[in-house]
Amino acid sequence: MARATTIKEAMKKWEEKHPNEEISKATEVGLQFQWPPIEKMDNSLASLTSVRRLSLSTNVIEKISGLNSLKNLRILSLGRNYIKSFAGLEALGETLEELWISYNLIEKVKGVGALKKLKVLYMSNNLVKEWGQFNLLQEIPSLENLLFIGNPLFDSLDETVWRTEASKRLPNLKKLDGETVLREEAEEED
Repeated sequence: MARATTIKEAMKKWEEKHPNEEISKATEVGLQFQWPPIEKMDNSLASLTSVRRLSLSTNVIEKISGLNSLKNLRILSLGRNYIKSFAGLEALGETLEELWISYNLIEKVKGVGALKKLKVLYMSNNLVKEWGQFNLLQEIPSLENLLFIGNPLFDSLDETVWRTEASKRLPNLKKLDGETVLREEAEEED
């Protein structure tokens, strides 16, 4: 197979497609669908000092890294990769508001609590199979919107049971799997 595309090469391609923009000043950068795909996130990302929305989805990235200096980043899309954990996101704890990380290989949710400002977490089609792991999402105080379908835990339960249990464990949720969470129902059952 061809050698993987590096972050630097992907950024160069981006600049070629956007001749009137400097990537270091861009607020939205998409490095998704690279061919050959990107395997590694690295410190080349540090030059994206103005980026508010960054997409690295649909590559073959296994580990999150190189994000330490992205102080303006609000939305990070890492869907459809080979990511196994939330490690590497700690530096974004005070700024990241949305994390799109569906279709990865995440079994353990450890470390997600560092994301204090996170409101939206799309993590459908991962490998979370235990309530113990799901409960770690309680460490995210501002989480309002969660997409979790396609995880073994979700698939193992009746949808009504799933919705009741998940919304009970995450009382601040406003949206679960694309549907509004209705709290009155839960209160009537108590």
